[in-house]
Amino acid sequence: MRALLLAAGQGLRLLPITATTAKCMVEINGRPLLDYWLELLLNGGIERVLVNTHWLEDQVIDFVKASRWAAHVDLVHEEELLGTGGTVLANRHWFQGQSFIVAHADNLTDFDVCGFVDAHRRRPAGHAVTMLGFRTDTPRSCGILELNHRGTVVAFHEKVENPPGNLANGAVYIFEPEVIDAIASFGRPIVDLSTEIIPRYIGRILCVETRGYYRDIGTPESLRRAIADTAPRRISRTGVA
Repeated sequence: MRALLLAAGQGLRLLPITATTAKCMVEINGRPLLDYWLELLLNGGIERVLVNTHWLEDQVIDFVKASRWAAHVDLVHEEELLGTGGTVLANRHWFQGQSFIVAHADNLTDFDVCGFVDAHRRRPAGHAVTMLGFRTDTPRSCGILELNHRGTVVAFHEKVENPPGNLANGAVYIFEPEVIDAIASFGRPIVDLSTEIIPRYIGRILCVETRGYYRDIGTPESLRRAIADTAPRRISRTGVA
């Protein structure tokens, strides 16, 4: 399986850090966030990773070329940001007509990649998407999921005042190729996954909840928390110590 890491955004919520540092190059205990992701995916059995670039792209390119992951990583530049779905569509041939992972690279996690892929392969009939879920301590700031007894997403509540629980969308997906056709059906290059594509698949999405670590590092405060959380635990190639 191949994976797309969405890493092109400017990271405006992380200003002033991202004024001079690409979002995926923000360091957590001495390592860029992108390094955590490449290690997690490629050590988890993923064949190749595609990273999209835009803001401060030279930082990302230089890091990837010098990294131990270089032979397994492809880079694609977006002159104009295409939205999360638009990036998938623009690179549809790279996925080779197979199931594929899409992940937002502004989160820090150590979820079980092999287990996630296996769950997708065993998903209920008719499901085209598998979504990573996590328990959040700030449900009002997340997309909260409602599941049925099979683990199927039956409702999605995006940043509402009184969410019905704390199981949140972790912005890591496995898509079947048909999802690309759904993106293409909009007839435009810029499409958003969370607001335009995911709602189409309610009732056809399997949620797999991670039991490991997960934190969005989109703000300076959440970045500080991630640094504090992981310093003693050392998220690394061997998992969480």
